[in-house]
Amino acid sequence: MQQIHSKTLQDLEFDTVLNQLSARCNTELGKVAAQSVQPLLDETYLMDLLGQTSEYLASFSNENRIPNHGFDAIDKELKLLGIENTTVELAGFRRISNLCSTFSLHKKFFKKFKEYYPLLFAFSQQWEENTGIPKEIENVIDRFGEIRDSASLELKHIRMQINEVRGKINQSFGVALQRYNSLDYLDDIRESVTENRRVLAVKAMHRRKVKGTVMGSSKTGSIAYIIPESTLNFTRELSNLEYDEHEEIQRILKELTDYIRPEAYLLKGYQEYLTHIDVTAAKAKYAEEMNALLPEINTERKLELRDAYHPLLFLSNKQKNEKTWPQTIALTAENRIIVISGPNAGGKSITLKTIGLLQLMLQSGLLIPVHERSTVCFFDRILTDIGDNQSIENHLSTYSYRLKNMNAFLKKCNSNTLFLIDEFGTGSDPELGGALAEAFLEVFYEREAYGVITTHYANLKALANELPHVTNANMRFNSKTLEPTFQLVLGEAGSSFTFEVAQKNGIPYSLINKAKKKIERGKVRFDATIAKLQKERSKMVQTGSRLQEEETKAREEAEKLEKLNAKIKTKLENYQELYDHNQRMIQLGNKVNTAAARYFIDNKKRPLISEMLRIVETENSKRKKTTAKQAKAKQNQKKQVAQELEAKIKKVRVAKKVEQKKVEQAEKNKPRPVFKIGDRVRMFDGKAIGSIDVLEKGKAVVNYGMFTTKVSVEQLELVEAKK
Repeated sequence: MQQIHSKTLQDLEFDTVLNQLSARCNTELGKVAAQSVQPLLDETYLMDLLGQTSEYLASFSNENRIPNHGFDAIDKELKLLGIENTTVELAGFRRISNLCSTFSLHKKFFKKFKEYYPLLFAFSQQWEENTGIPKEIENVIDRFGEIRDSASLELKHIRMQINEVRGKINQSFGVALQRYNSLDYLDDIRESVTENRRVLAVKAMHRRKVKGTVMGSSKTGSIAYIIPESTLNFTRELSNLEYDEHEEIQRILKELTDYIRPEAYLLKGYQEYLTHIDVTAAKAKYAEEMNALLPEINTERKLELRDAYHPLLFLSNKQKNEKTWPQTIALTAENRIIVISGPNAGGKSITLKTIGLLQLMLQSGLLIPVHERSTVCFFDRILTDIGDNQSIENHLSTYSYRLKNMNAFLKKCNSNTLFLIDEFGTGSDPELGGALAEAFLEVFYEREAYGVITTHYANLKALANELPHVTNANMRFNSKTLEPTFQLVLGEAGSSFTFEVAQKNGIPYSLINKAKKKIERGKVRFDATIAKLQKERSKMVQTGSRLQEEETKAREEAEKLEKLNAKIKTKLENYQELYDHNQRMIQLGNKVNTAAARYFIDNKKRPLISEMLRIVETENSKRKKTTAKQAKAKQNQKKQVAQELEAKIKKVRVAKKVEQKKVEQAEKNKPRPVFKIGDRVRMFDGKAIGSIDVLEKGKAVVNYGMFTTKVSVEQLELVEAKK
């Protein structure tokens, strides 16, 4: 368990996350286990949990769906198995059998698909499969939950006798029924059932005439229910046999219990396994609903959250079909503390809670709703001071409580701490409280803690500008409407927009002006300068966006015009070719028409034929000349293209050979790096970067985060040496 105070979990509403997680569990034990999920200190175990949840989430989108893990708790049965000479109830054996069968199904599944689910497979390997228990239970109890006749020879014999006696009872009862009915001693219903026994419905006036045992009467007293004397002996015999049957069943169940008792520890393990799988499945469902994933986990004390959503707000807005604004924030060794300033209702607190809750969830084995390119690290402590912390029980004011909290922070704060403080320094005189807050911030800074604070104090904004590893930030506001845009802007402090917001809310300008005169002129100017800078930045962002849009539009228009020009040019060329063809056809038609007119006048065939031949030969001579020219031009063009292509290929080959020689020479001259554990490396033919965990005999075990691989050091190149 981590050193995270319950107040931190309460401030960040972690209990609400656990309630939502519990609601997505299928089993009662799973629901209880989900409520007890807490941040963990063991990073190896935590990485396993995160990896298992990520694998389960992946199963939703592939064909190899993980089998059902539902089961009924066997806590009562486990207690009985722990006590000698006890017997498990009949229904308990069915629960035990189902538990064993479900575990066996999972174990076989993960063995078959261990390449897809390596971590879940490894987890299932902690327990051995026991197929003997379900078989033994199945030999004794059928699928309807009844003891089989074949459970023992004695039981089979007893049940055969019971069936014989029941046959005799029915036969003797039938004889008595027929006899007394013929004597008209029976009521119209003739018979009934009392205490699970067939009885004659005898008219009250004739009850003394019927021999047997009276079992009762009707409400009106008009009917007496009597067991005939002839069936009584058989009934007593049946009772004795049923007692023997019960005793034999108890003996069989005790024997079965004694067979299972030595495997109680294994059954407990099966239940723990399926409970864990139920919680893991619930985490995966929860992650799927909020588009959560497992980001990169680093050991460099770097927290970069891209497009991070507050989980509770995201799910709430999702139900209402409302938009949730994501946040992007980074805490690194060079930028350890962020001071967020600006007006209230701008999203400062929700940004603070988003960072804290996502960190808590991640360190509790839950996936988080961030962009896949986010990178995160783990913290030993998470300290929070969020909201109004008045303590009525301890008679503490807000400021007194916050001072106690700060004192606790000072005791616990170190380089592995993440602190989140809302409205830092408030609750006292602004100048004195601001000075004390500044002193606290300097201590946090000196101890190299990571953190995010929100404030309205100008001295804290100024201090953030002065310290090299502290950054100012503000929540962007629309300078005209003063509406929040819920976007965090790093690098500049935010104005409180105190007077602007007051004016917007209808406070008279004369009153605002009077208030301005009551405070130091320098503070007004400082706040006004910040407000002006924010407005200018907002305008620049808008202008940049507009220019970018215009540039995109202009580029699109130019592309359209270029395409249109190409189309027009093609059409003009086609029209020109068509026009030239038509002109040639007209000239040819005119010649043929002249020859036809001459033939019409003189009716001489020979001149006509000679004229037509001349026209055809003239046209063919043009075709031959044109075709020969075109063929020669095409051939020359092909030769030229082939020569150019061959020259380029030769040039590329020569360049490649030269480059290869240079690389080979450089590789020969380049000394092989001496690798150390912790160095970041990659394979020559790969892109993935990992860190060296083990070095032995020219081999290295490289850790890529989700898996490790063993390779020769000759195949590795150094990316970054361990600092």
